[in-house]
Amino acid sequence: GLCLFTCCKRRTQERDVLHLHYGDMFACAKSLFISDQDKRKHFRLLLQLFLGNRQEVGSFQSRMIKVISKPSQKRQSMKNADLCISSCSRVALFNRLRSQTVSTRYLSVDRGAFIASARQWTAFTITMGRCAGAWDFVLNEGFICYGCVVQLVCTETGVALPPMVIRKVNKQHAILDVDEPVSQLHKCSFQFRDDPQAFLCLSNDTIIQHQAQPSVRDPSRVVLNDGACWTIIGVEAVEFTFNQGPALRYHMSRGVVLLQVNGGGHVAMLEISGENFSPHLKVWFGNIEAETMFKSPKSLLCVVPDVSVFSDSWRSLRRVITVPLALVRVDGLIYRTSFSFTYSPELHPPQSVRGAAGGGKVDGGTDRGQEDDVLLETIHQEFTRANFHLFMQS
Repeated sequence: GLCLFTCCKRRTQERDVLHLHYGDMFACAKSLFISDQDKRKHFRLLLQLFLGNRQEVGSFQSRMIKVISKPSQKRQSMKNADLCISSCSRVALFNRLRSQTVSTRYLSVDRGAFIASARQWTAFTITMGRCAGAWDFVLNEGFICYGCVVQLVCTETGVALPPMVIRKVNKQHAILDVDEPVSQLHKCSFQFRDDPQAFLCLSNDTIIQHQAQPSVRDPSRVVLNDGACWTIIGVEAVEFTFNQGPALRYHMSRGVVLLQVNGGGHVAMLEISGENFSPHLKVWFGNIEAETMFKSPKSLLCVVPDVSVFSDSWRSLRRVITVPLALVRVDGLIYRTSFSFTYSPELHPPQSVRGAAGGGKVDGGTDRGQEDDVLLETIHQEFTRANFHLFMQS
């Protein structure tokens, strides 16, 4: 079994438990929100995936998400680029009757057909362009504006709606003479090009063409029903893959139980003691694979990576660097350990170097830049000599 938790990436915030539907391997978080007291302008979503035995599969996070409290009522301009909808970006569309969340329906695709789903939304690529002939649709770049011809294509299946004209909606009227940029959370409608009175509409769970009526008072508007008014919002669709290794031929019942550092200077060795080791295991320091030697089923030996591989600016570092330790099998299966490895800088060079760098008398032929290089090199050696610390992670 699988168990999923998600939150808006704040340590004090409680996690939402997602219930996975095994028929289609789908889960939905409906209770995530940003409170009025939360002053964040951006946030990330964090998803944690666990097996039924509480073993963590991994943690996945989204890109930064902008907080929009309500749609802007002002005329949009290209200056508000973060609120505009770009051609070839991904969007979702939903319909909500009288602002009631229980009546929300999402434009979705199921088995190759467009539907109105109360349960699941679909990401669409919205492209702006012009029609060249009966079947050709030529793409244009830039921000999408009302009155433009657009096409909605399902990002997962490739199923597409015909090119339509996007119109702004205000008080259940489609406005035909507005050409401002489309903005996040705007209400909009989609007018079929071959029948100007037909608009994309939902009826219960099905998608239909609604025949709009001209406005009696304003010829630049047409009257829509509730099902033809859509809210548009930019979305992100992310895919992650992970490898479930083949059945284990051996079991690491105790795993790593002891670590010991040997050597120093430019080369330091780490000996790992445990059980059920094999030649197919490699030691990893964070995301760096270490040169690993198999000694016995109870012992592995590896070369400690130089601190410079973790930071290009190691010469100016005045802080410790801590990386987790893991064992990785050749087929990609990862064994996490409870240990981390810490590089701790030695800020005091040997006495001979301190004397030369501390203002002592220097011969005329001695170059100060060479002394600085000697000092930096000595500090680097002190990083890797024998001043390592191994900590148990809680």
